[in-house]
Amino acid sequence: MCAEEYEFTEGDLNPRFLFTCFVERTEAEQNYHAHDFIEIAVILKGNGRFYIDGEEYDVEQGNMIILNPGTYHRSLCSSDQGIAEFYMAFSGVEFKNCKAGCMPLFPGEKIVSKMPEKMKRDIFKLCTSMKKEWESANPGRYFMLKAYLIQIICLIVREILEEKKGKAGEGCVFKSTGKKYVVEQIMKYMEEHYPEKISLEHIATNMYLSSYYISKIFKSETGDTPINYLISLRMEKAREILDRNPEETVQKVAAAVGYEDAYHFSKAFKKYYGISPLYYKGRAKI
Repeated sequence: MCAEEYEFTEGDLNPRFLFTCFVERTEAEQNYHAHDFIEIAVILKGNGRFYIDGEEYDVEQGNMIILNPGTYHRSLCSSDQGIAEFYMAFSGVEFKNCKAGCMPLFPGEKIVSKMPEKMKRDIFKLCTSMKKEWESANPGRYFMLKAYLIQIICLIVREILEEKKGKAGEGCVFKSTGKKYVVEQIMKYMEEHYPEKISLEHIATNMYLSSYYISKIFKSETGDTPINYLISLRMEKAREILDRNPEETVQKVAAAVGYEDAYHFSKAFKKYYGISPLYYKGRAKI
């Protein structure tokens, strides 16, 4: 066995191919839904919008959408010219540093990404072959479709790894596996990115480690979880803003420390300090 066989998977890359589907839309998809399998959508023609997990994304020809299990989505098809979408569905994969049964996402946890020109040509060609095979009644159709799917998965993961390599200077790539060093880098990452949307999976992806591993060593080194540390950091930054400028609105303070809405921020602030940010603002004015 070659040591390079399992470069990005936990074992053999042996997905269970479920189906493929070519759709030309001129109207929005009716149902906002999720699956218990992976679905990859490739935009072959046109442009439009997708509603995914509560957010809208503009899409165009050459975009790829990776929908992991439990990701709610709906094609809105906002263009008069319509949109051509190619879907492939599968399960039974396990990638390194990724939740079992899920596909890795592009750097920045991007669900929607624009494919580089060469990758787009290769993927489009494979999609065309898959469509023809799906519509045929040829013997061994399932295995041919599975073979095309494996090629597409490999092209996606190669591009993800290539992009991560290119961003290595910008992110937190570990030079050491020492626990203390890892925890320091996690803290540094949070301190530099706390105003942004951060998840444990996002940090793990940027650091080429599993979320389970970083959570475990962070707790063993600090006695607290990474998420609790992030909340504490955000609350301290929020208090600093209110101390400097008591006139600042709660909404603006929430946005400045990484909260999408004032309600959840106020709830977290009160839990952390025992008083609401509105009451704290009033005290700071005195």
